[in-house]
Amino acid sequence: MSGILDARPRVGYYYVGKPLASLFALRLQQVTVDKIKSFPIVVRENASVYEAITTMFLEDVGTLFVVNERGILLGVVSRKDFLKVALGNSDIHKMPVGVVMTRMPNIITTTPEEEVYGAAKKIIEHQIDCLPVVRLVQNSEKKDEWEVCGRVTKTNLTRLLVELADER
Repeated sequence: MSGILDARPRVGYYYVGKPLASLFALRLQQVTVDKIKSFPIVVRENASVYEAITTMFLEDVGTLFVVNERGILLGVVSRKDFLKVALGNSDIHKMPVGVVMTRMPNIITTTPEEEVYGAAKKIIEHQIDCLPVVRLVQNSEKKDEWEVCGRVTKTNLTRLLVELADER
């Protein structure tokens, strides 16, 4: 059951030869995003940059997802985006988040069914802190849209690694 030993009739137990690292990788590939995702922190597109910054600090996150009234992903805004705006001497009390956010389709996403390994690779390849977890829905005009149902962060991934290492 551990993947290190196997058994055969009239032979008994024998060493399979799989290193522990490959067993760890196998276990990691069996975990889906749905198992580790956390609650998404969202703001509306018309919220001011000031309100979004306040939300970011109150929720202690580095990325906010911008959604419409139905929870459909419109964009993503991060600390870097806010820093650029604040350094530009803009009035952050009047400027809407929609002006500074990264818009769809330029957002890297994941789905609840995706393996955690794939989500982790996306975070590394695109050098981002967080992925929105989305599911495909159709609007009233039968157009595909992405509904936000969670988020995967570097902290979620680190927590999973610790939990898997603790299982041994």
